[in-house]
Amino acid sequence: MSSSRRHILTAPAWPYANGPRHIGHVSGFALPCDMFSRYQRMAGNEVLMVSGTDEHGTPIQVQADKEGVTARGLADRYNRVIAEDLRRLGMSYDLFTRTTTRNHYEVVQELFLGLLKNGYIFPTTTMGAISPSTGRTLPDRYIEGTCPICGYDGARGDQCENCGNQLDPIDLINPVSRINGEKPKFVETEHFMLDLPAFTETLGSYLQAKQGEWRPNVLKFSLNLLGELQPRTITRDLDWGVPIPLDEWRDQANKRIYVWFDAVIGYLSASIEWAKRSGDPNAWRAWWQNDAADSYYFMGKDNIVFHSVIWPAILSGYSGRGARNGASGPLGALGLPTEIVSSEYLTMEGRKFSSSRQVVIYVRDFLDRYDVDALRYYVAVAGPENQDTDFTWAEFVRRNNDELVAAWGNLVNRSLSFAAKNIGAIPPAGELTDVDRAVLDGSRKAFAAVGAELERSRFKNAAHEALRTVAEANKYLSDQAPWKLRDSDPERMKTILHVALQLVDDAKSLLTPFLPSSSQKVYDMLGGTGVWSGMPRLETVSEPGGADYPVLTGSYDTEARWESRPIKVGTPLAPPKPLFAKLDTSVIDEELARLEAISGDPAKGTT
Repeated sequence: MSSSRRHILTAPAWPYANGPRHIGHVSGFALPCDMFSRYQRMAGNEVLMVSGTDEHGTPIQVQADKEGVTARGLADRYNRVIAEDLRRLGMSYDLFTRTTTRNHYEVVQELFLGLLKNGYIFPTTTMGAISPSTGRTLPDRYIEGTCPICGYDGARGDQCENCGNQLDPIDLINPVSRINGEKPKFVETEHFMLDLPAFTETLGSYLQAKQGEWRPNVLKFSLNLLGELQPRTITRDLDWGVPIPLDEWRDQANKRIYVWFDAVIGYLSASIEWAKRSGDPNAWRAWWQNDAADSYYFMGKDNIVFHSVIWPAILSGYSGRGARNGASGPLGALGLPTEIVSSEYLTMEGRKFSSSRQVVIYVRDFLDRYDVDALRYYVAVAGPENQDTDFTWAEFVRRNNDELVAAWGNLVNRSLSFAAKNIGAIPPAGELTDVDRAVLDGSRKAFAAVGAELERSRFKNAAHEALRTVAEANKYLSDQAPWKLRDSDPERMKTILHVALQLVDDAKSLLTPFLPSSSQKVYDMLGGTGVWSGMPRLETVSEPGGADYPVLTGSYDTEARWESRPIKVGTPLAPPKPLFAKLDTSVIDEELARLEAISGDPAKGTT
């Protein structure tokens, strides 16, 4: 374990509050961040993990209209749904909040004013898209057409998913509304722009310094954007969002700061809210104004531009770093992201997840039927870490049965069962053989190997390395066969069992970032007291003069440490309960039939 405690901000992307999240979502922004955070806490570092629901923008209003509720009512409902899903996933947030708090509004408005004062925001007259039939503003993402740069048919009004370039709706060839298919009308409107070109040099130096540190796909994509930077509109003709904090704009009910600008500021506003709730309003500064602190942002690849270019530009401009220089605002100079950890896409049975087409597995439905750690393990070893991957029920069942049940669960069960039945407690170790010492040494060394992979967010490598130690422990137990020595050499039997139980204890620690729930069970089985894997809790909080709302928070200063600790001889042992449930292969056909019933035959596409 490192002797120095680092301050590490871990920032999973903000889920949009227009519906429940599916496993494709959480495989990118959520679970990788929690695995990283749990490891860093075990390694002795000061982790602050913050995020919340992203609740502004026209898409929320459009969904609210469909459901016959207000935008705030919709956000309230899905904020709670999403928070509960993340609680069940074991997401160890220090604070999971929302963007409709007074605190968030104040922080967003402060950064807006700081950027404006330093000359990085300016007013302009631009062309906005409205619906001819309703007169409402159409959000950029709800306009589609042909990309004028690469010719991709199906580009969005804010960005082309094919070439990654930023766009404006008026740039699209043959634009149409995704809401009703009509051609939008473009009219003059006043708005504020973020002068992204003013940060070209600053961002270039920042990104070039990340060579060899960031995932190559993230860095290459981000560097390619620098040559195409254009001023970007940060306000919209909307009535749902953060008000513009200027006297001549404040009272215009149909002018708001747009969601893409306010959402990324949520990482800072959530940190400030956490600090206020901790009793030390300045506590957030240790993660944001400390040259030795690090910050890691986790998301799917469709969010890269907002985190690797736009967010660093906002932070730089507020801090007075950019072509126009300037002075930092009252919050002070703010640190830039240490790393953008972006995952690729997870598909399901060969098709892209789509809530509208019902090609989806919602988190709550999954966890109602299967173990949470089975999902976490699948995302670790087969998730879209650095390439698009496909979730299949056959592979999920195979990994659950072969790796969790037959390998890890079996090691725990047979080691503890035999020791509990024949000794009743953790036995002492007698004289160790070369084989004993070698397997124990390999187990101790695994902490450095697995930790090095987790430090770089290489979750697949880390999980495979941890499972390799499980395989070696199983081999050791089978080769040494203590059950054959019960009568002939009981002292050697006890030594073998001591070694085996030490290996189980080590493996429990190595697997904790991936499998926190089951690791707590193993800790308890081995006689541990207290909390090993801290879990989040859902609490209701309020603001002065504001409404109550739910947040996720938790206490994560637990017994868990990233090291091999000697097991305590004499600790009573009881017969263990199965760690994981074996899944019948009939699950595969049942789930495929369920998918077919709601979305069409997976082999033929949607109906």
